Amino acid sequence: MSLYDFSAPRLYLDAPLAAGAEISASKEQSNYLLNVLRLGDGDPVLVFNGQDGEWQMALKAVSRKQLMLVAQARTREQTTPIDLHYLFAPLKHARLDYMVQKAVEMGASLLQPVMTRRTQSARVNLERMQANAIEAAEQCGILSVPKIDDSVKLEKLLSQWPADRRLIFCDEDAPVADPVAALRALPKGPLAVIIGPEGGFDPQEREWLLRIPHVTRISLGPRILRGDTAGVAALAVVQVVLGDWA
Repeated sequence: MSLYDFSAPRLYLDAPLAAGAEISASKEQSNYLLNVLRLGDGDPVLVFNGQDGEWQMALKAVSRKQLMLVAQARTREQTTPIDLHYLFAPLKHARLDYMVQKAVEMGASLLQPVMTRRTQSARVNLERMQANAIEAAEQCGILSVPKIDDSVKLEKLLSQWPADRRLIFCDEDAPVADPVAALRALPKGPLAVIIGPEGGFDPQEREWLLRIPHVTRISLGPRILRGDTAGVAALAVVQVVLGDWA
């Protein structure tokens, strides 16, 4: 049985955390703690900010609608997430929400929408993505919230590709059918996983991808997967072989 208490209320705060720190909860957080969870003065909550580890904090009522949080003790030291970027063609709202949440759970350190020729959703709500990423981190005991980058066209992304980051290209025509075998010989280092749109990348986009110096093509099996499912599958395989599950 896990020693971690997943039942404890947990919040992300964009503020420095240290012993004795007093931080004002936002209006939304105060409403959640007071009216949804029915907590009150002195009750404990867990708080993290992605930099200072996780802290147990006590609620301090300022008014009937406003709370302060007072840091008492650090419960976990900050860990450094694996340098793993998740690049994806945007999906429609419900599926995009799911995919963002799962990418956070799978340990992605950066999420970036990539516009391709067959992308069906031209607009991406970055604030909604950020909210979903924070919620997933809060619920799953994760100590860091991934960076959310603005959308970028595929051609521009690849034209500026850093020489030290390996690109994992999920490709149904990969020469090696076993994704674990395709990844096993690679050295550990900065990684990115890219998932295409419904219908896949067009021929010219595939040529661009295959020109990247450090690109590795992996197959995700004999079945066609939706974009959100493919993302979870790819991130799981990469984490098992090259990530912090290895």
